[in-house]
Order: sequence, then structure tokens, then C-alpha cells
Amino acid sequence: MTILTRSLVPVRLFSVCRKVLTVHKMSTSTTDHLINDSKYSFLKELGLKATNFGVYDGSWKGSGEVVQSICPSNGRVIAEVKQGNVDDYTSCIQASQKAWEVWADLPAPRRGEIVRQIGDALRDKIQPLGKLVSVEMGKILPEGIGEVQEYVDICDYAVGLSRTLAGAIYPSERPGHVLMEKWNPLGVVGVISAFNFPIAVYGWNSAIAMVCGDTVLWKSAETTPLVSIATTKIVSQVLEKNNLPGAIATLCCGGADVGKAMAADDRIKLLSFTGSSEIGQKVGVEVQKRFGKHLLELGGNNALIVADDADLNMVVQATVFACVGTAGQRCTTTRRLILHKAVYDEVLQRLKKAYQQTLNRIGDALDDKTLIGPLHSKQSLQKYQSTIAEIKKQGGTIEFGGKTIEGSGYFVEPTIVTGLKHDNPLVHNECFAPIVYVLKADSVEEAVSWNNEVPQGLSSSIFTQSVENIFKWIGPKGSDCGIVNVNIPTSGAEIGGAFGGEKHTGGGRESGSDAWKQYMRRSTITINHSKELPLAQGIKFE
Repeated sequence: MTILTRSLVPVRLFSVCRKVLTVHKMSTSTTDHLINDSKYSFLKELGLKATNFGVYDGSWKGSGEVVQSICPSNGRVIAEVKQGNVDDYTSCIQASQKAWEVWADLPAPRRGEIVRQIGDALRDKIQPLGKLVSVEMGKILPEGIGEVQEYVDICDYAVGLSRTLAGAIYPSERPGHVLMEKWNPLGVVGVISAFNFPIAVYGWNSAIAMVCGDTVLWKSAETTPLVSIATTKIVSQVLEKNNLPGAIATLCCGGADVGKAMAADDRIKLLSFTGSSEIGQKVGVEVQKRFGKHLLELGGNNALIVADDADLNMVVQATVFACVGTAGQRCTTTRRLILHKAVYDEVLQRLKKAYQQTLNRIGDALDDKTLIGPLHSKQSLQKYQSTIAEIKKQGGTIEFGGKTIEGSGYFVEPTIVTGLKHDNPLVHNECFAPIVYVLKADSVEEAVSWNNEVPQGLSSSIFTQSVENIFKWIGPKGSDCGIVNVNIPTSGAEIGGAFGGEKHTGGGRESGSDAWKQYMRRSTITINHSKELPLAQGIKFE
């Protein structure tokens, strides 16, 4: 029997979590597992057991190690999972390919109808599934339910998309010819998701990929296997009810060996990876070696700029959520707060008062009164501690927080730091915890340059009432991020837009807009319906 914990250094290739996992031996007793506690009876509503198979290729199985999923709110074992190995992965990819032969032949609107039914099935289970997200990942219950709602919403979006997957017809320069553009499915799409959004990331990818005609093979984060198992059970039941192969949506919970196999496999036509920039770079290189397609959603080091004319009431409210929501473990969490010197003192003092009001609302993610849940793991907590120590060593000032909270869970105080320069390596490095660095800028122009100087380029925001500031910010010399907000925080993206970032964030785009094109291949088609064979550009070959 083994238990998963997360190490501090991403040394294993293709771990799906932002911190990589190590394995420790544990006893085989399941008596004290949360799944046997009546408080967590919702786990069994999702079809989970004390020990669960972590591989689905049309049937449930697992030949790998047995691991334990840990609840970060209390450090207790939730349930056990028998993971997959490379042989199980091979079974999944073969089943996915076979299922694609059936799935790709269905008209896109028919595929959309199946995805609509998946959305409805998720709606029926939104409460227990949302609770599971909270228990296994650690985000508070409204966020856990909200994450399931994201999957529901993207299913709705995908249903409409299934009737609007448009090609194009262009004027041909040759008489009797038609020049067309058509989009076709890729085949099998691989999804490697991260712990911080254990269901939504899969939903963004799978709902769109499925209406595009692809089958999906999912490797979930090693520390959130139960969410992926429960989700796959819901999806597979819809497929089977419609007499379709369950392997349209396969699952292989496993370690780095499975992720490495996915990256190297020509049968995976597109690999979507969410995780750290360090691991994502290795994934991208491996996929490129075989000239495959990848979609990378990697690190963010997001800045929120406050101009001297900003509405400070909005600023404080937005900043608190953006900095401490999900205990600072969102890809879009605000890491850097860049304040114009004219409002620096007032915003800092008001922010400290707002933070003070959150301290008595840190606790168990399932508690209705909780506003800030735990960090995801003991190792995340240790990373927070080491970062705080380094901040102090380098002369930074802990304006608020900076402490861990005693107890059985992995809780810390949300932290505000001043006194470090904008280009300090700590400020340029993303610590996946509720730590925000507050910086004082002389002008909006200087603040924008600081926003852009970090390697990452996911989300950014400015608070201002100036039309001039707004259009500079969204223009060619403004924010260089994939998400550029005005008078809203860095977090909380809508599904209708393309989600993703630039630079070390990877360049991938998921969810809305034309992100669907990544899941299909484009064909430029010329049809000659005449009896002549004229060449393009008027070339004569006689």
C-alpha cells in the first residue's frame, strides 16, 4: 500500500501536479478512511468505494500501485485508488482509437446532443461532485460547486458549437474551380490536468474535443484521482446509455510513466497539459520531437495594477478575492500588486484591514463559514514556509500573515509582503500560495513595464477610470499577457473567451472563442468542376 505526497522540486518528468509526488508505504486498513464516515456519505453517491480502480477503457481496471488520496483539510485518507501503468495506458489508447472510428462518423450535432446529456448528468450530481472537489483539492464548497458548474457551462457552449463548426469558401482565381476550407477531427486527444482545477480543465478540453469528433484520454493529477474517477463514471454512463463506446472518454490515473508515454505517443494527436512551466517545457519538447500538437497551460505570475484614479473600493474587494481565493492556488491568482505611489499607502492599509477579517474564516473546505481553505498538501505548506523565510532573509517586510496555522490540515495565513524590488527573483518566481508582493510604481507606464518583465504571461489587470490608460493597456505596448482585464481582478475568467497565456505560460488556448480549432485539422480543398486544367498564378506548362 502506498500514499502520495508532493515533493518540492519538479524532478520527475510529466507529473501532472504543480509539485511532483513521492511515494511512501502505508498500512492496508481502510476503517478510518473518510469514505466510511457518515459525514462524507456523498462520496458513495458518486459510486466511489474504499478502494477504486483508476483506469477506464470501457471497463474499470488498474494494474499499478495502490495509492491513497489525502484530504488537505484534515490530513486523513479519503479512499484508495489502484492506479494504471503503461500497459493500462496502452489498453486505453487502443480502446480510444477504436472508439474514434464510431464517434467521428456521427454528425457533429449528434455529438453535441451527447455532450448536452453529459452536462445534464453533471447538473444532477453537482452537489456531491462539488463536495468531492472541496474534500480532495481543498477549495471551499462554493468554489468546488462552481468548478463543476464550469464543466456544465462548457457543455452548454459545446452544444451550440456543434452546429456552428464552420468551414469557408473562398473565391478561386481559376474558372470552374471552388476553393474551400474544411475542419476534421484529429483523433485521440490526451489531457493531463493539474490538482488545482481537477475537473474544470478536463471539462474545457473534453467537451470541445468531443463535439469536434475527437475521443479523449485523461490522465488526472496524481493527488486528485477520485475526482477524475467520479467524473468518468458520470460521462461513461451517458455514453453507454446511448449505446456508444465508453472508451470515447478513457481514463488512466497513474504516475510520470503514463505521462511520458502520452507525450511520446504518435497516436495522441493533441496533448493538452496543465501544470508548471518547468514540466510543461519538457512535455512540449517531447511532443515536438514527434511533430505532434500540444496545448500548454502553464505557470502564471499575475499582476494587478492600481492607477492613481482607480476606484479604491473596487480595488480592495477585487484584490482580496484575487489574492486569497482558493488559498492562492489558482493559475490566475494575483501574485503582484503594483500600486501607483499616490494611492500606495491607502490601498495597503485598507488591504491589511480586509485581510484581518478573513482570519476567522480559514478552515475546513466543506464548512459553510469557510472563506479560505487549506493548501493542497504538506509540501505546499513547507514551500510557503521556506518562501516566507527567504523573503525575510532578503529584507522583505511581512505586512500581514506569514504564519502557518496549527492543526491537522495544511492551513496558512494569507500574506502581504512589501520591501522587495520589482525585479527580485522571489517576485519573479510563482509560489503557489496566498502570498502577494506589493510594489510602488511612479507611473502607470512603469507599472505596465513591471507587469511585462516576468517570464510568465497568463493574466493581468488594471484598475483605472482613464480611457487613455485603458487603451494603452489593451494595445500593442500594453499588457503582454493572454488575459488582459480592466476593473476586474486577474482571476475569474469566463468560458466564452479563449483561456491561456503567452511566454512561459505556454501559448495554449482552451474553452471559448476559436480555441476549438486546436482540436481539429484544417484542410484547404480545391475542386475542379470544369473540363479544363488551368494552373494557379496563370502558369503555362505546355
